[in-house]
Amino acid sequence: MTASPIGPLKAPSLEDIEALADAAFAGLPARFRALCQGLVIQVVDFPDDETLDEMGAESEYDLLGLFRGRGLPDRGAVDETGQMPNMIWLYRRPLLDYWCDGDNTLDAVVTHVLVHEIGHHVGLSDADMEAIERQAQ
Repeated sequence: MTASPIGPLKAPSLEDIEALADAAFAGLPARFRALCQGLVIQVVDFPDDETLDEMGAESEYDLLGLFRGRGLPDRGAVDETGQMPNMIWLYRRPLLDYWCDGDNTLDAVVTHVLVHEIGHHVGLSDADMEAIERQAQ
């Protein structure tokens, strides 16, 4: 058996995607990160069945990420007690599938999805999210 000319390859793990998300978050403008206090970012392989049904997804690969919670525009002046934290879910396998079929780097894909989901938390328009993405590059 001959060795591969590019060396051993393996798919990025949950921890690898989490590290990319952490780096992407750290590269965002400080004023944008400040709006994310208390926001939890989770990386899992796939959305659960309940999420897929709720979002009307045809396949477990249809969602790259998801924001759950009450975004800043929907919150009152005082947070309610007992409320679950706002969360962003990044889905590793759909992210990898999307990345493999595209021309972007994996870190660019993770950054794009993370900014988009944080944008839902903050209540930004698509144009605002695109501007923040450009600043993060």
